[in-house]
Amino acid sequence: MPDRTEMLPAHAAHAYPARALRVASGANLGDPIADAGLVEPGDVYRLDREAPSLRLMLAPVAGDRQAQTLAEGSEIGQPGDRVGLLSLLTLMAPDGDQVEVLIVRHDASGESLAIPLSPIAPRFDYTLIAASADIGDIRIADIVCVSFASGTMVTLPGGAQRPIEALQPGDKILTRDHGPQEVRWIGKATLRAKGAFAPVVISAGTLGNDTDLVVSPHHRVFIYQRGKKRLGGTAELLVQAKHLVDGDTVTRREGGFVDYYSLVFDRHEIIYAEGIPAESLMVNEATVMLMPADLAEEVKARFPGLSQSQHFGTEVGREILDDAARKALLRGKAGR
Repeated sequence: MPDRTEMLPAHAAHAYPARALRVASGANLGDPIADAGLVEPGDVYRLDREAPSLRLMLAPVAGDRQAQTLAEGSEIGQPGDRVGLLSLLTLMAPDGDQVEVLIVRHDASGESLAIPLSPIAPRFDYTLIAASADIGDIRIADIVCVSFASGTMVTLPGGAQRPIEALQPGDKILTRDHGPQEVRWIGKATLRAKGAFAPVVISAGTLGNDTDLVVSPHHRVFIYQRGKKRLGGTAELLVQAKHLVDGDTVTRREGGFVDYYSLVFDRHEIIYAEGIPAESLMVNEATVMLMPADLAEEVKARFPGLSQSQHFGTEVGREILDDAARKALLRGKAGR
């Protein structure tokens, strides 16, 4: 399968004006978020509740991984305007989660913009813990990060397994709720395994898996809780892989590159990857908005209406996944 990330002329990103994310307490009180040389670790930032989210359509600049140009559909500037990458900042959210933010500059206006790599919300405090002007090979295009790592064994009807990279649209996959289902679309992105894009490794045996499962941080696994004490009050949970990281049996793996694959079905399905139930890519406006432009158009054409609903499992966030709760989940086995 070709690496579609290298074939895309433009893609979407969502940014805030730097002035909309200001220091609410700390050394630089009142200052807008800025590049690494102008910020102070420990400062606490807060997003303006009226802050506009600006859609940027970005195309790469040949030979320059640190720059993009605006394309048609951007909500600022003109097509062809250069957008340069300045810094990568890491902030700590109130729930302890880390949010990485790219600081970029629209050269034509001189305006700085903040592009969060994870969602941020108004009225919450985000503490700056690290700032780097060395952003390595990260491109804004790398915001798209999809699902399972290359080599993941996916269960077929009848119990046989096949590496995810060997699957093709039309192949039938075993799903938890609807039996054998055809794969309608397969996406791929090749990213440097660093920071927000470093995969999560669920070690063999942690959730009943015979071998390690490697997924992107925001990919959700399905966990069935038995017994009366149930986290979230329900038996069926969807949990982002990054929330399971305990530094022991579930870890982040940094270094090199990683090929990520996503699978789309007619419905949002739970499939089996290395024996662990995990979600397929859910196709709706929210997920398609994060895709590169031509992939988004392809998905829209294949799935008119973008009306897939989330699997009925309850999503559990970090706010209730303390160390004790995480250990309780990891002691169990993944639901079948």
